[in-house]
Formats: sequence, structure tokens, C-alpha cells
Amino acid sequence: MEQKALQLLVEKISIDSFDKPFKHQASFNPRLRSTGGRYLLGTHNIEINKKYLEQLGERELVGIIKHELCHYHLHIEGKGHQHRDQAFKMLLKKVGAPRFCTPLPERQAKRTAKKILIYECTNCKLSYKRKRTIDTSRYVCGKCRGKLTKLKEIILE
Repeated sequence: MEQKALQLLVEKISIDSFDKPFKHQASFNPRLRSTGGRYLLGTHNIEINKKYLEQLGERELVGIIKHELCHYHLHIEGKGHQHRDQAFKMLLKKVGAPRFCTPLPERQAKRTAKKILIYECTNCKLSYKRKRTIDTSRYVCGKCRGKLTKLKEIILE
């Protein structure tokens, strides 16, 4: 699908689902990674992640377009266009748009295994469980200001 075909599809969905015209630009943005699309408040344009069309098909693309058009039409009308707004949630339900897009299959594969790091104070033997690595040369025990050492790393499946 090219940019022109996307523009025509967005205009058609806008008329069919919202009974209102889409008067701005719709385009594919190859830099989008973690989102299906976005509505730009300043220009009123819509950007779509092409990977969703390639990996999940046109049905998912139509859902993303409807979601972004909800932001668009509510913002143009001066109503609550943010995800937390009741007007936005109601319009999503009315037009059958998803609140969140399906995660891309390639992004699910990239997730790392969860791990728990256990540190211990060399002075008072207090243990600390953390998800992120601690720079032991920079941080000390919160109880006695003693030196921290890494005891073990537990990897959860």
C-alpha cells in the first residue's frame, strides 16, 4: 500500500464510520516502533506504522485508523480527545475501534527474560532484591551506609 492508497482509505473510513471528512494528511512513518499510529495535534495529520499492515494485515490497520480518527475528530470539535477522556472511550466503542493495538509479533520475541538481582550489605548483611543492576561503586546500604555486593542473579522463565 502506498501513501495515496492510505490517504484514500483514511478518508473513506472517516466518511463511513464518522460521517465527517478527513481534511488533512495521512502517511506511513517508518520511525514509529512501539505504536500503531499517532495523531499530531499541531498539524492534525495522522501517521501510521506500516509494520502493522505488513505483519497483522488490513483489518488491524483499519482498527488503528479508526482509533486515530477518534483522536482527530474529537480534537477538531474541541472535545476530550485523550485516552482517559470519557468522550474518547465512548466514540471508540461507537465506531468499533480498539483502545490499544495488538503487539507486533517481532516485538514479543525481543522481550528479555525477567531476572531478580540480589545484593547484600557487607556490613549489616541486609539483602536487597532489585530488577535493575545497581552500580555498587556508587550506591551504599540505606541502613548503615556499608558497601553493597552482588550475591546472585535469578532468571525467571
